[in-house]
Amino acid sequence: MSSQRPRPKSSSTPKVEHPAVETLKTLGLSVIFAFGLRTAVAESCYIPSASMQPTLQINDKLIVDKISYRFSNPVRGDIVVFSPTEQLARHIDTEGNQKFKENFIKRVIGVPGDRVEIKGGKVYINGKVIAEKYLDEAPNYDWSSKALTPDGIVPEDRYLVLGDNRNNSYDSHYWGFVPKDKIVGKAVVRFWPLDRAGAIDSHSEKQ
Repeated sequence: MSSQRPRPKSSSTPKVEHPAVETLKTLGLSVIFAFGLRTAVAESCYIPSASMQPTLQINDKLIVDKISYRFSNPVRGDIVVFSPTEQLARHIDTEGNQKFKENFIKRVIGVPGDRVEIKGGKVYINGKVIAEKYLDEAPNYDWSSKALTPDGIVPEDRYLVLGDNRNNSYDSHYWGFVPKDKIVGKAVVRFWPLDRAGAIDSHSEKQ
């Protein structure tokens, strides 16, 4: 039997880290960043309902970018978080309390200057059908932004938002436009659950 002991591994051997560990580190830093600077730069939110399915599922947790819209405007396709509009704030429950207090999350469909029409299961912007590959089910209702303004044009600093679960979403076609100053920020990253973590594709179209 040899009396030689195994040589210790060289300290210069590079350590290869499992990709999953790197992913966890990145997500961990993102979460810390979101919570640590949530009042100024970012904040986290979770999805409480099915109104944005299939893009966002119930209990998904997201990071919301609160900076970008200080320097630019939302564009069609952005998924935005916003506080209740004045019209939503007027809703009172049976006990006399404000019904809607929590933030909403929807997709921007109409931007200032747009005319929006929903008919035959498709959305038309200024008379042109837009592609909505993120939908599982086409809208089963007809609607026009003329229900909100005489000429049907989305006003300046206002946005028309709809849920991706088009037939199960309490959104602009019920209660109107979202003022820009009510928009908290843009949903940019999903950090939970881990198997679906990553950047959120806004499917934005050129204006």
